[in-house]
Amino acid sequence: MLKELIHKTRSIRRFYEEYSISEKELFEFVDLTRYSASAKNAQPLKYIISSDKAKNRIIFNSLSWAAYLTQWKGPEPGERPSAYIIMLGDTSISSNFFCDHGIAAQNILLAATEKGLGGCILSSVKREELRDKLHIPEKFEIIQVIALGKPKETVVIETMQSDGDIKYWRDDNNIHHVPKRSLDEIVIKL
Repeated sequence: MLKELIHKTRSIRRFYEEYSISEKELFEFVDLTRYSASAKNAQPLKYIISSDKAKNRIIFNSLSWAAYLTQWKGPEPGERPSAYIIMLGDTSISSNFFCDHGIAAQNILLAATEKGLGGCILSSVKREELRDKLHIPEKFEIIQVIALGKPKETVVIETMQSDGDIKYWRDDNNIHHVPKRSLDEIVIKL
């Protein structure tokens, strides 16, 4: 069951924007992060959640999407996320967040996938613009944004070709293809 959930959890970049994600669901996702491992058990992560259309527009405009898809500027109206979780590091607790944000973000995405939703972790964020528009206090470092919604695209895992090209791509049917290294390539035998 876990293996299947991990295989289904992909970076989704196009959504059914009209599909509503409740604030309650967002709280449920964030609640799961409280049980995540945390370096030194410092628990420095904080979250801003949004399923509000006006706030979502502000967040969307601060993001850059899919660097390898150079002709694509991001989801069109109607394909944008229904909700966001902005992940913050509370610098009054720690100045180093180690890998806590990766663990927490994966828990959020796994929970979203289990509910039939999808998401994308975005680190290409206009942080100061987002801070100013949402009035985020300086003590919070904006780490990343997780976009969430009902998937409007299909993502297919491909075996990486011998040329080692890691760039994801879309075919003529808008199917999103993601090459992955083989298990033999990532396990080092000494």
